[in-house]
Amino acid sequence: MEAGVKNRNLFQRISWHLNRGDELDWVGAIPFFMVHIVGVLAIFTGISWAAVAMCVFMYYFRMFAITGIYHRYFSHRTYKTSRFFQFIMAFWGASAAQQGPIWWAAHHRHHHKFSDLDEDVHSVKLRGFWWSHVGWVLSKKYNPTNEDVVKDLVKFPELRWIGKYHGVAPFVLAVAIFFFGVLLEHTAPSLRTNGLQMLTWGFFTSTTVLYHGTFSINSLAHLIGYKRFETGDYSKNSLILSLITMGEGWHNTHHRYPYSERQGIYWWEIDMTHYVLKAMSWVGLVWDIQLHPKELFEEARTGKKVVVSQA
Repeated sequence: MEAGVKNRNLFQRISWHLNRGDELDWVGAIPFFMVHIVGVLAIFTGISWAAVAMCVFMYYFRMFAITGIYHRYFSHRTYKTSRFFQFIMAFWGASAAQQGPIWWAAHHRHHHKFSDLDEDVHSVKLRGFWWSHVGWVLSKKYNPTNEDVVKDLVKFPELRWIGKYHGVAPFVLAVAIFFFGVLLEHTAPSLRTNGLQMLTWGFFTSTTVLYHGTFSINSLAHLIGYKRFETGDYSKNSLILSLITMGEGWHNTHHRYPYSERQGIYWWEIDMTHYVLKAMSWVGLVWDIQLHPKELFEEARTGKKVVVSQA
């Protein structure tokens, strides 16, 4: 790790990024900023319990799509499913408006390989909070996908299609939410909602919050919390981040053993994504869920590094 990099001030970091070709794609970032603007302006459509409930539901519905699908399935392959349901999950994941599963998994696998090293795309320690949290997402340099690290995914043409047309899923979702609001306006006027209100709160506001909930793992999960395992990076565990991200906050444990679907190792380490996937396994939608090996519990208890095999 380059000690000089992490001590650079803001001006030096900006210059460093520009020299690396990390400049922001301001034109390409317009949709990203528009989502934020509309999400904030949702307040002017009025507030109803129905719209707020939709906002919260759509946040966690799509947070699971990122944590349980894009992360634990496509990035780490910690459980199995059918090809048909894999497509359904990929479309579900794309509804979070964070590109397709192949792009997402490729960048995440790169992060694990170079976590908090100079090659890490979004190290908060080396590149600063802004860049780690959102800057890298807006840089055109990281639009391409390194297909060499996702050969297990690029062989599926339907996943390539979702990646190429990753805007289809969020558009379909936004339209569905709007017409659901129209339906409620006519069938349940006591709820005091309508299509525009439901669209702004249920899609734009929830997407804005979802972005930053997801991004917090890149940034805050390497800043706040505690370390249980020595992983060679700055990853930490945090209950607060786990509640926000449905279990992703047990980040240090995940970096120690990324082959486990469950992020926490103890019963009290709340992991809502794991609970949902467990329920899905009961009805046969997913199977072969991978968990931590018993040796890891010994390491957590003693603090002494042990050798564990990859799943």
